[in-house]
Amino acid sequence: MPEVRLVGPNGEQVGIVSIGDALKLAQESDLDLVEVAATARPPVCKLMDYGKFKYESAMKAREARRNQAHTIIKEIKLRPKIDPHDYETKKGHVVRFLKAGDKVKVTIMFRGREQSRPELGFRLLQRLAEDVTELGFVESQPKQDGRNMIMVIGPHKKKAEAKAERAAARARTSGDPAEGDMGLDPEMASAEPQE
Repeated sequence: MPEVRLVGPNGEQVGIVSIGDALKLAQESDLDLVEVAATARPPVCKLMDYGKFKYESAMKAREARRNQAHTIIKEIKLRPKIDPHDYETKKGHVVRFLKAGDKVKVTIMFRGREQSRPELGFRLLQRLAEDVTELGFVESQPKQDGRNMIMVIGPHKKKAEAKAERAAARARTSGDPAEGDMGLDPEMASAEPQE
């Protein structure tokens, strides 16, 4: 390209200049001429220290990866003829996983003649979905997969939100006693030491 739109080192607009003038300005200011928007007409170039720019963009990318929440899919396996107490225990696990911000894959395993009654598994999955409605939503509807029926429940809260909530709750419950009384009974605190 014979011309470029030039942006100065402090973000100020220099204007449209020839490529030769832009390179000369970069040399005079001891900076690099970096193309920042190649698809624009004319292309946008900026005067900057390219090494510093690469370092800062690498640091931003690293920070973004660190703050990224990794979605984990937890799995719970049930049988169609599950005992009510066992169901409550498994439901408790699902609730715990959803509160932590994880997805839950619920698998119902059919054996023998149970395979001819998939509606039992479907009803069980629907019941579980209704029981945890306030914490999660059905991400993928129940579907038969060979001897198993699978449903995925996603949390309403993101993993990062759940972590922040748990940290806040931990901070509230570990409340330190007020300074000075050291957790003593008020009557004992005011009493003078006896010899």
